[in-house]
Amino acid sequence: MQMKARLIYNPSSGNETILKSVADILDVLEAAGYEASAFRTTPQPLSAQTEARRAAEAGFDLIVAAGGDGTLNEVVNGLSPLAQRPQLAIIPGGTTNDYARALKIPRNDPVAAAQLILKKQTLPMDIGKAGSHYFMNIAGGGSISEITYEVPSEYKSILGYLAYLVKGAEMLPRIKPINMHIEYDQGCYDGDVTLFLSGLTNSVGGFEQISPDAELGDGKLSLLIVKGANIAEILILVAKALKGGSHINDPKIIYTKTSHLFVKPNDNHKIMINLDGEYGGDAPMKFSVLPHHLEIFADVDAIPDRSISSETPDEQQAEQQFVQSVDSLKQK
Repeated sequence: MQMKARLIYNPSSGNETILKSVADILDVLEAAGYEASAFRTTPQPLSAQTEARRAAEAGFDLIVAAGGDGTLNEVVNGLSPLAQRPQLAIIPGGTTNDYARALKIPRNDPVAAAQLILKKQTLPMDIGKAGSHYFMNIAGGGSISEITYEVPSEYKSILGYLAYLVKGAEMLPRIKPINMHIEYDQGCYDGDVTLFLSGLTNSVGGFEQISPDAELGDGKLSLLIVKGANIAEILILVAKALKGGSHINDPKIIYTKTSHLFVKPNDNHKIMINLDGEYGGDAPMKFSVLPHHLEIFADVDAIPDRSISSETPDEQQAEQQFVQSVDSLKQK
């Protein structure tokens, strides 16, 4: 029986470059041995998510998500709750395309991204869960993360990542820390927080050194907490992040790896949670990791070995149990 692939594409992503490439992408899928078909997302809420789930339940072997990080997040939310999940391929067409950057998927050529499927290289990727929602790359909160909500979609299409920088510069004078309670595997933090980020790759908002030692598929979130910081301190941290990731050693930073996370405000301040660049609800919220949950096409040859975890989910679970046992002995 011939394998089936379903292309789910956002026609407005990337100045409509994906829309112009649909026929060529389907040709690539046919060349890869799939019976290929396409679904064009609509303005209906959760259009991509609904179609991803429908196609998976209909027995499709491959889902190809074409669009920005928001479209990809919807597809991941459609697939992740299912017991049987098809393979996933990504064709980036958004502003920052963080996930594609981490997996070394071509970001400026939809057809080249589709042709990566012909290499038949996949990675078992971790997926994050935040409350009842899923995320594939990043979850965060704090006044800095709210920048993404205030950039008009037309600016993103015209200016790309520059739109975020322009809006960020505009917002700097009114960025204020929020008093939070944050729990993670190694402890907790109570105090002012300008930003917290928990990521599954090393690529966040166009920066590839936010989590410099991130490993794909290691069952961990890379947690970065920026304590209460003024404008000058924020700019210094950004500069350090751009220069080799030395920001993680700054006293204003807490940086660690964790399999679980809990965030809540210590006062009545609202904390909007950002999941893959989209609004994902308000804290309090629990975060966890689903190890090796989706099999995703990647250019494995181009990813440094040190960035890919060699541990299996069973090994990760055994390591977590060992750490918990040591912690319990310390408490006795």
